[in-house]
Amino acid sequence: MTTFKAESASRDRSREEKLSLARIVEIVTGGDMPLRFTAYDGSTAGPEDSPFGLHLANQRGATYIATAPGDLGMARAYISGDLEAQGVHPGDPYPLLKSLGDLHFERPPARTLAQIARSLGKDAFIPVAPPPQEHLPRWRRIAEGLRHSKNRDAEVIHHHYDVSNTFYEYVLGPSMTYTCACYESENQSLEDAQENKYRLVFEKLRLQPGDRLLDIGCGWGGMVRYAARRGVKAIGVTLSKEQAQWAQNAIVEEGLADLAQVRHSDYRDVPETGFDAISSIGLTEHIGVQNYPDYFRFLRDKLRVGGLLLNHCITRPHNRGRVKAGGFIDRYIFPDGELTGSGRIISEVQNIGLEVLHEENLREHYALTLAGWCENLAKNWDACLKEVDEGTARTWGLYMAGSRLGFERNIVQLHQVLAVKLGPDRLPQVPLRPWWVA
Repeated sequence: MTTFKAESASRDRSREEKLSLARIVEIVTGGDMPLRFTAYDGSTAGPEDSPFGLHLANQRGATYIATAPGDLGMARAYISGDLEAQGVHPGDPYPLLKSLGDLHFERPPARTLAQIARSLGKDAFIPVAPPPQEHLPRWRRIAEGLRHSKNRDAEVIHHHYDVSNTFYEYVLGPSMTYTCACYESENQSLEDAQENKYRLVFEKLRLQPGDRLLDIGCGWGGMVRYAARRGVKAIGVTLSKEQAQWAQNAIVEEGLADLAQVRHSDYRDVPETGFDAISSIGLTEHIGVQNYPDYFRFLRDKLRVGGLLLNHCITRPHNRGRVKAGGFIDRYIFPDGELTGSGRIISEVQNIGLEVLHEENLREHYALTLAGWCENLAKNWDACLKEVDEGTARTWGLYMAGSRLGFERNIVQLHQVLAVKLGPDRLPQVPLRPWWVA
């Protein structure tokens, strides 16, 4: 009896023993840490010979993670500098993220959770202000208007794109193209692959000199200028004031003002109609899935009979489940952004009366594109820090490296969908077989 009581008391003391931060990490990961973890309390976990590591530098970082478990808490700690990535450049943490890719978190038993909570202390669960780069949660954005209203869309686009044109020049390269490139081979340069993407879109739309193109969500006007150089009359619209100013300057510098223009405008405010073609490259992610019918109906009505639509956007690999982005993406990258599968997009295009002619998945191309952007950010890191604060630069490195991993692992895809507006005769007015060079 005495022995039993002693053993019971020993177990009780063990349960009350304060756990180190490294031990907590081992518990919630099942003891399978693929890299080295160190913490401000001096504890360590994971293989000592790992080329990569994570260092939790202070109490604030622990609070970020404890009060927002998952990607949002980790992102807050990383962006603020409280969670340090070791063995990688902050402009390209892809190798570290890849090593973490197979990490699985386990929910400990209730008694162990209680011990973890006691070990962290009550102060760790008192929320602290997030990094200044973070946008408001969805429920607090109502002051900016209803979701996907013109005012609210303008605000969230401003949050993401109106950072610094010079910063984007360093990251995106001379093309100033912030959408997936199309690679002829893995060894092709980012700049050539972006030019090839514009060429592909141009050819799919069967554009000829004198035709009229509307490019919605045009960014810095890359597609507009590509088309104008080939004699096409092009109008681009963007909700970003800084993008529009940069694009208009580039148009003037290239001597294209008689053919091209970029407007600081919501696409829904474009008054012109009868376009020969419409390109939407990287805008659909911002529209809201429930708004797809109105979105594609608007585009259909802007086309002439026989006109072509090219929709290029990020998708999920399936058409079920949630469409909202995760915590990190929604708060730091694309507030109010939503993704669904290519099947949903094709269905909505068909439902408003356009005929889908072709679709293709450029998932692997986006992984290569993101690798190029991360390389640029790392290479130009010091110059980028003269344009934005380090937290913003860290946000971009984390976002692009994580997205690269997502495309590689088929968590997200990139689809181009080509459709035509039929007339009363129901004839598509296009060749029987694809007419572009793949």
